[in-house]
Amino acid sequence: MSTPPPQEHHARVDLPQWMRNPEPPRRTLGRRLSDLVDATPGLWEGRRALWRWREGSRFSERHPVVSAIVSFVVVAAVATVLVAGAAYLFARMQAGDRL
Repeated sequence: MSTPPPQEHHARVDLPQWMRNPEPPRRTLGRRLSDLVDATPGLWEGRRALWRWREGSRFSERHPVVSAIVSFVVVAAVATVLVAGAAYLFARMQAGDRL
């Protein structure tokens, strides 16, 4: 029978006082509002409904191809409008027209 290998000895680490007994969390405005929402039944249900809605799948996850095509078309249209607008303004500046 073989004997198990001896366990490694780890030296005890003394933690500083602030790590052993941390101060309580600060009562910030966000924590106060969160406590208010948790204490009010209507707000609490609204928060849970919002969380459930945010956990749902997005349109781009359900229809990735349609979403990609629509995104491409929108980006191409916006880029075309921006480039055409810049070219128009540049042409007006070259002609010496005041805007």
